[in-house]
Amino acid sequence: MEKTREMLEARLNKEESEAVSRLNSVPSLKPGDNSSFYEHFILTGIRVDRVQPGLVSCSFKVPSRLADKTGKLANGAIATLVDEVGGAVIHQEGLPMNVSVDMSISFLSPAPVGDELEITSRLLGRKGGYSGTIVLIKNKATGELIAEGRHSLFGRHNSKM
Repeated sequence: MEKTREMLEARLNKEESEAVSRLNSVPSLKPGDNSSFYEHFILTGIRVDRVQPGLVSCSFKVPSRLADKTGKLANGAIATLVDEVGGAVIHQEGLPMNVSVDMSISFLSPAPVGDELEITSRLLGRKGGYSGTIVLIKNKATGELIAEGRHSLFGRHNSKM
């Protein structure tokens, strides 16, 4: 962590350098956890509120670690949320994750640090190994649409028979 901090601080202005100096730790990964550091970094703090066939609904308070220079949720973080929550709606326990084939995201409104978001993913359809989902990210308090993402995934799973 210290080498990373030194490398970043050498390239940053004073304000950015101070933000890096406030980084104290990285998320811990448990043995057997197949998640990446990046997934933990983005998804820490997400709360799954509702799961049913073809629907996943989550809540997420925008953390400062995912903010851009203006203090709003970064577009890359939004893209990752669309990817992860869009994939979760079609994931089947015990089977490998599907791979993303295509994603399109409309960034509609900013989400400042501290705002609570509602992230909803719905299955649009499935044909063979191909699935399509739509992910809506809304401000929970105002209902304002922050982003809308379409996510296409593919997975060829062997029959369990």
